[in-house]
Amino acid sequence: MTGMTKPSPDIPSPAEGFQAAIKALEQHTSELWRRERSVSHELAHRIHPGMEPAAYGILALLSQKGPLRMTAIAVSIGIGKPSVSRQITALVKLELIERRPDSTDRRAHFITLTPAGKRKILGVQKARRQAFRALMADWNSPDIRELSTLLSKLNETYTNDPW
Repeated sequence: MTGMTKPSPDIPSPAEGFQAAIKALEQHTSELWRRERSVSHELAHRIHPGMEPAAYGILALLSQKGPLRMTAIAVSIGIGKPSVSRQITALVKLELIERRPDSTDRRAHFITLTPAGKRKILGVQKARRQAFRALMADWNSPDIRELSTLLSKLNETYTNDPW
């Protein structure tokens, strides 16, 4: 073995380094998602004490994208139509959203925020942004932008969901 260098036992191979990075990513994203579920529970409760945390995501999506069909909501938040239907029914009863007929297809409906739903979700989102500002006060803008870019890339990767 003259002339060949042996790999150092202290330096991981590229494959080992990749596996360690994936393991760390899995641990950190799991922790972030657990915290986010807790935050969603609190935000849902602020909108209405009887609202389920999963419904918060529907309100946030409608606030961001505007009126959507139920199928588009299910695809966007990654849950089945029966679960979305149940959440939509609950949100209609709470008078936070409403169903409007699709003028191009009378069998279909668009789901849209009511004025009260829009007011409540915007208020909660404003409070959430203020909380982020407080939490991230010690971070610099380039790091926040980089994190945002990487999270956007991760979210885009999830559109290729292998599950």
